[in-house]
Amino acid sequence: MMTLDRIAARLAEHRAPEASRMFKRSAVAAILRFRERDDGAGGRPEVLLMQRALRDGDRWSGHVSFPGGREEPGDGDLLATAIRETREEVGVDLSTARLLGRLAPRRAIAQGLPLPMTITPFIFSVDGPVDVAMGGEATAVFWLPLDAAASGALDDVHPYKLGPLVWRFPCWRHDGRVVWGLTFEMLKSLIAIVAPP
Repeated sequence: MMTLDRIAARLAEHRAPEASRMFKRSAVAAILRFRERDDGAGGRPEVLLMQRALRDGDRWSGHVSFPGGREEPGDGDLLATAIRETREEVGVDLSTARLLGRLAPRRAIAQGLPLPMTITPFIFSVDGPVDVAMGGEATAVFWLPLDAAASGALDDVHPYKLGPLVWRFPCWRHDGRVVWGLTFEMLKSLIAIVAPP
């Protein structure tokens, strides 16, 4: 089982490299909560995701993603970027959340092409209810059950049309939403680190 203690211990041991300044940098927040199971077997891990608004000029318009965005000159570091962007996009204040660790930065990809930007995921855990106040970039938020994703119960394939071709990407489907692309890959990386062997 992916308990908070296990996830915290695994992430404490994980040594992720820093994001290079060779590219533009961005950061996202993977916010975990643990809900009691019906069978009383402990907390079930869930991760907060947002449905991005349909917007012209947004490479990830309409996609499911973590809250996050580009590093700004006033940000002290990428952790500050993740915290600021989360507050701006979904209204969640991470100042009282527990930082569990971070994952390796990933090269951003849009419409099949790598971009000159990296994305660093920071992992947080929260206790109690999470108050959400969506900004203009999100149309909805939802909680993805991480144990169900890890077990393969949500596995599916997402067809993506790029020009005349239709590509098929691995994804998770949950409550009518599709988690694929970079968000899927980052969560797979997290699961690989923290899930029991």
